[in-house]
Amino acid sequence: MAGLTRLPSLHRTLALLIIGWFCLNSAIADDDDSPTLSKTQHINGQTVIKLDEKTQQQTGLVVTVLQPAHHHAEFLAFGKAISVQPLLSLHHRYLATLTDRNRASAKFKQAEQSIQRQQDLYEHGVTAKRNLQDQQAQWQTDKALLDASQYQDQALIDEALLNWGDTLSAWALTAHGEKLAPFLSGQQTLLQITVPSHHNPAENLRTIAVEVSGERSKAQTAELISVAPQTDNSSQGLSYFFQTSGKTIKTGMSVSAWLPEHDKPQSGVIIPTSAVCWAGDQAYVYLKTDTDTFSRRAISHYTPTAHGYFLSDTLKPGDTLVTTGAQMLLSEESRGQIPSEDND
Repeated sequence: MAGLTRLPSLHRTLALLIIGWFCLNSAIADDDDSPTLSKTQHINGQTVIKLDEKTQQQTGLVVTVLQPAHHHAEFLAFGKAISVQPLLSLHHRYLATLTDRNRASAKFKQAEQSIQRQQDLYEHGVTAKRNLQDQQAQWQTDKALLDASQYQDQALIDEALLNWGDTLSAWALTAHGEKLAPFLSGQQTLLQITVPSHHNPAENLRTIAVEVSGERSKAQTAELISVAPQTDNSSQGLSYFFQTSGKTIKTGMSVSAWLPEHDKPQSGVIIPTSAVCWAGDQAYVYLKTDTDTFSRRAISHYTPTAHGYFLSDTLKPGDTLVTTGAQMLLSEESRGQIPSEDND
């Protein structure tokens, strides 16, 4: 009886041993499948991280091959978002003078027809000379009114040109003013940017980057309208009118602007901001130098652009750059440089 009662206990022990053996082998297999990072040292002491292709996929590493790019050096200028109310006032005054001119022109045309008719009647002895003289006086009055309306038109045009230049004046001094409609609806904002006197913008200036916060990475695009005929009283440089569809820029706000310098464009590459990682105050990127090898490069001379950073040195077209996962590589590299307790 005692042997029979011990038998189930032995079976349970054996079953537990078998289950433990299977769990141990399963854990070992799982460890073999987990991502691993191995590091080797270059001769010059630079740490190189090795990652097999499976681990690269599991960690979400993304790379891209850099393409050649051209970039104008930029300089910083300042300006503000200005109200279009003066332009609207010009437009409304133009409509009023247009109405007066059309009315004066119609009266003068009628006076010319009347005086011609009175002249014919007088020459045929049908009407008295006094009637002809009265009509001539009316013609002169109507002619003076037409001339006055034309003088008002010219005065309005001169005022617009002095303050706004050719392009904006043409937008305001039209019957419909459709070019001003986007500014009224808030789709566009008018900017006046003043360039420092010691800078010269590129000849083919078409667009610039603008931002109210002064951060280049957040800048929006503004399109050139024209050169402003007047400049800011506090600056000696030229002023330009731009328009932007940026929703964060409102009338009255001061803006920072980045304009391309008047020189030959530089050759280099543009890298996305996601490719840059930081250690202290130094910026780094990672290059894929082989199918499973990654190395770190420090970058110092870079220029923020709307699409990332422009570099004219350090990197070159054809380099394979890590665009997602650079911070992870830096963390692994830093962790690998900490001595383990086994090596103490």
